[in-house]
Amino acid sequence: MDSSLATRPAEIPPTQSPPRPDGGRPRSGVTWHLSDRIGLALCWALGLLFCAIAVAIVAYLLVQGIKYLRPSMLVTPASAGFSQSETGGFSDAFFGTLIVAVMGISIALPIGIGVAVWLVEYGRPTALARVTESTIEAIAGIPSIVLALFGTVIFSSTTLGFLSRTSEGIVFGRSFFAASAMLSLVALPLVVASTREGLSAIPQHVREASYAVGKTKIATTRRILLPASRPQVATGAMLGLGRIIGDTAIIVVLLGATQNFAPVGGAFPLNYLRGAGTTLTNFVYEASPTGNLDQPQKAYAAAFVLLLMVLALNAAVDIVHRRARKAGTWSS
Repeated sequence: MDSSLATRPAEIPPTQSPPRPDGGRPRSGVTWHLSDRIGLALCWALGLLFCAIAVAIVAYLLVQGIKYLRPSMLVTPASAGFSQSETGGFSDAFFGTLIVAVMGISIALPIGIGVAVWLVEYGRPTALARVTESTIEAIAGIPSIVLALFGTVIFSSTTLGFLSRTSEGIVFGRSFFAASAMLSLVALPLVVASTREGLSAIPQHVREASYAVGKTKIATTRRILLPASRPQVATGAMLGLGRIIGDTAIIVVLLGATQNFAPVGGAFPLNYLRGAGTTLTNFVYEASPTGNLDQPQKAYAAAFVLLLMVLALNAAVDIVHRRARKAGTWSS
């Protein structure tokens, strides 16, 4: 036996790789079918179209609003006149929007948080929880005009006569109380959905750690879970505010078509809250060229103010999300 063969190292056979389906050619990219390319182009086109429409609306109202808006309009109530310069401003509509926004979200926020906590953390009895979930989804899909008619039936009853104007035993059912109560139903599904999302994102071991140190379920929810879900709760509240200030049907039916405050007898501020009024959406509707007032310049100015309020809420939602991402998530 040759000694050189004994000392020669054994040759290692090359690794056998499975044959490539493309014949061994390097894979430079993914092959797209024609239908996939058409679908992608359609998605891009629709996305750009929606962006162009949104930019066009904002730009047009921005130009028209700056042209016609005057600071005095925000502090001057509407009045009768022969020309648009003699009809005052829309201060009552502006402050009416703020009133229904504050009152509506004040009702929807605590109820929405309570429903979301019960559904996520308790959910017992199960049948009632399922019915509640279905009810919340149904409310989200009900047209606001239906809610307005339902609110008319409720607040026109003699039992709730102290919440609106009455005359000789007849309850009119139109007031800021009535409008705000029904507008809270518009915001309620958004608050519930956003709060549930925040609570569901918290891992179970966080709750178990709290229970291990002797905290009760209520204390864990109040001191740990809800503070951790503040970004989602704030997002739901601001989205709900956007829905409230943008509604028109409930305002027209339950608050009245008047362009000024119509307080009733009583002490301030209950006399205003029990009376009729208006909001910016109703003012824009009435002042449009097809409305009863036919004041297009005032309509553009009021629509510009309303648009600024909605954009501010959207910007606030974006800021909350950015801060939440910077703070980190439970999964990171």
